[in-house]
Amino acid sequence: MADLLEDEEIEQRLDELGDWEREGHEIQKVFEFEDFAAAVHFVNDVARLADRYDHHPDIDIRWNRVRLGLSTHSEGGLTARDFDMAGEIEQSIG
Repeated sequence: MADLLEDEEIEQRLDELGDWEREGHEIQKVFEFEDFAAAVHFVNDVARLADRYDHHPDIDIRWNRVRLGLSTHSEGGLTARDFDMAGEIEQSIG
């Protein structure tokens, strides 16, 4: 079980991530690619990473754009797991 983060910590962690934004009870980022194939390749890389960490983002693909949303649904909001996963995405494949 993970503890929900307070607003102050959420804002601090968002600043550390860079381009991610808060939308309600999730953090999200839109990634843009050259074409659909590159977007799907990215999604597959994210899927492998998510399975490894057992923390899965919501994923929306629109041709060459991929929106990822992270929230700890079991806790009803944002936890350290969301920010850790976003950081892994940025370092590994972002």
